[in-house]
Amino acid sequence: MKLEQIIASSCRQKILRALSNAKKTHITNLVRITNSTYNQVKRNLDIMEKEGIVKIQNFGNMKIVELNFSNSKTVKLLKALQTLQTPTVSFELAIANVFETIDGEPWIERSPQSRNMNRIPI
Repeated sequence: MKLEQIIASSCRQKILRALSNAKKTHITNLVRITNSTYNQVKRNLDIMEKEGIVKIQNFGNMKIVELNFSNSKTVKLLKALQTLQTPTVSFELAIANVFETIDGEPWIERSPQSRNMNRIPI
């Protein structure tokens, strides 16, 4: 499975974030942290275990999950998650791209595709 497909699932993203903070935890704790169902978490953990991203160890009825840092996919996924979480544009620049002044009047664009059309005065 491609890394894009692994990171495409919001449940897998939440699981990866939780495991990067907790190091080791059990599945029911992941269910609480991710606010998902047990079946969703288990299904996504099985996919990540098959890819070698996580390790699942059985201790009686409890399953302990941890990230497999020896796999290069794990490190790449964590870097991708960190990149997704950090804002790339400052707030002021984002506002400047949305609002602009034309002939002394502020205008807002409805969509970036229509630069010269569909402008509404504020």
